[in-house]
Amino acid sequence: MPHVFQDRSLSKIGVIGSGQIGPDIALFFSKVMFADGVEIVVVDISQEALDKGRARTEKKIRKGQESGAFKGDMADRMISSITWTNDYSALKGAELVVEAATEDEGLKRRIFAQVEELAAPNAILVSNSSHLEPEAIFAEAKDPYHCACVHYFFPAERNIIVEVIPGAKTERATTDWLMAFYEAIGKAPIEVGSRYGYAIDPIFEGLFLAARLLADDGVGTTKEIDTVARKALRQGIGPFTAMNLTGGNPITAVGLDKYTSKINEWFHTPDSLKKAVEEGTPWEVPGRDEKVEISDEKFEEIAGLMRGAYFGLVCEILDSGISNVADLNMAVGTALVVAPPFELMNEVGVEESLRLVKKFQERYPKFVVPESLQAQSATGEPWSIPVVLGRTEDGVRIITIRRPAVLNALNETVFEQLEAAVRHAEEDDTVRGVVITGFGVKAFVSGADIGMLSKLRNAEEGYENSRLFHRVLDKIENLSKPVVAAYNGLAFGGGNELAMACHHRIARQGLKILAGQPEPNLGIIPGAGGTQRLPRIIGLEKAWPLLRTGRPFSGEEALELGLVSELVPADQLIPRAVAIANGSAGVDIRPIERGPIGVPDSLPEVEIGHLSRKIDGILQEAILEGAKGELGDGLELESKLFGACVETKDMHVGMETFLTQGARAKAPFVHE
Repeated sequence: MPHVFQDRSLSKIGVIGSGQIGPDIALFFSKVMFADGVEIVVVDISQEALDKGRARTEKKIRKGQESGAFKGDMADRMISSITWTNDYSALKGAELVVEAATEDEGLKRRIFAQVEELAAPNAILVSNSSHLEPEAIFAEAKDPYHCACVHYFFPAERNIIVEVIPGAKTERATTDWLMAFYEAIGKAPIEVGSRYGYAIDPIFEGLFLAARLLADDGVGTTKEIDTVARKALRQGIGPFTAMNLTGGNPITAVGLDKYTSKINEWFHTPDSLKKAVEEGTPWEVPGRDEKVEISDEKFEEIAGLMRGAYFGLVCEILDSGISNVADLNMAVGTALVVAPPFELMNEVGVEESLRLVKKFQERYPKFVVPESLQAQSATGEPWSIPVVLGRTEDGVRIITIRRPAVLNALNETVFEQLEAAVRHAEEDDTVRGVVITGFGVKAFVSGADIGMLSKLRNAEEGYENSRLFHRVLDKIENLSKPVVAAYNGLAFGGGNELAMACHHRIARQGLKILAGQPEPNLGIIPGAGGTQRLPRIIGLEKAWPLLRTGRPFSGEEALELGLVSELVPADQLIPRAVAIANGSAGVDIRPIERGPIGVPDSLPEVEIGHLSRKIDGILQEAILEGAKGELGDGLELESKLFGACVETKDMHVGMETFLTQGARAKAPFVHE
């Protein structure tokens, strides 16, 4: 049975190249496609490379089996789904081929000339080039309309970011399919304009160049610069360590020389890098747990220069027009494991960020001070970083919450942008309805940002936080146009409360965990309408145990409960939601009960286990008293009682346990 996505059926996927990244791409495809019986074919002319790639891949799969990540016979099925061969004819009939061979334009052209004769008609062919423009790679392609570059990042099986780079002749439908496909299989794609190096590598390699220049100039040693960069830019690993781990010296040396003419003259390959490539020597970097002593003065100097380089490099990409603030902030931070650039500039201050860039330029005059950063500094305002994205389709405004690093969690910024997006949809006469969804396949919205909740200090702050939620969700509920929630993944806490404020709800098929109100595990009650809307949507008797235990439930159970009206295949979720929202699906959308719903004479007995009896008492009051009155009064009561939770000992116990031990740990509540 093939994997079907939108209008394409995939039974065979080809991966060309068994070197540094090809096996990891194959591993990722096997993980998401093995259950459908999709064959993954890895081709390389070198048997040695194939053997090494197979061994490394199988080792990773077995490690996943040992850790419990791959359960049952999953590991064996993943391994058997991958074919390793030096016979190109094994690619015959492949519907998708990803080339990950050496970064050589002539070689890539020869590979695709061969692949075009073997692949299925209208197959999508992509190059995992890190630098070369698609126009160069596919210049001789017979069908360039179904060709593009898709750039993975290390390690390809785990790093969620991919750049999708269409060429001048790439059909819009091809680009749209690639963007939707990669999101559907768990990646976070960004579309990037065609330019040598694309959007992220010039930042990665530019940061390395900045670090290397500082070392060459004696500003600091490679160990010192690595150490400072990690702290100043909040990098997972420093620039020299990153080069050692990825084996990136040779390709970076080539890329930096090309950037000289393709981007600007500051980019070049320094002699120290050329020497390292010739000799094959790694950079000297801090050892594990090694403490590198640096004076405060030297630390500040290196930190300021590295930040200046970072901000300038990112804003140069913005100036080029090949990407945007939203995509760069998400993708650079995630792909390179570094502080999201525009968030860091806002934290430092935009004017100070510009000063740091100019300071770096004083040392290296060919470095360009970007116009976009100068213009933003002149406004005196921080960068606006979109995390709520919108597009219009068939008269429906599709609003997507995109914060994949935190599973689309809600915070003040999300609510501000969500409120603005809903208001604009209301005011736009061309919009007939609204769909609200989350980015990716893991989460609709995972809940409220725990960092935000943990900072609440007293009942008043708790009340105001809850009212912020209510203000936005009430606006959604009271919108004059239909609002449909499309659960693309799990929705916990505030995420489920957001969906319940919508007029109608549908969900993606196959979600073993769809929703839940886990607040009691944190020592709080739902504060965004959960105590009032869930009983009104599914009935108080059904909502009673779900709210008090915080138990999550599946998509099938949500359908039985009446929380969602239907379960839809992944690739049809948004089209179906759009059809419901614009009225073409003929679905009757009923408003929520706003009046009293009454309290039954008896309710199910509920065993709350280790959960706080103090919080459970507050929760019962919110549910029962809210059911007796109008919805608006119940929401006001919920906010007051949410505030009361903040002043209990158990809220602080619950939050501390979550932050230090994770979501699965049972908090040692004291019931006070």
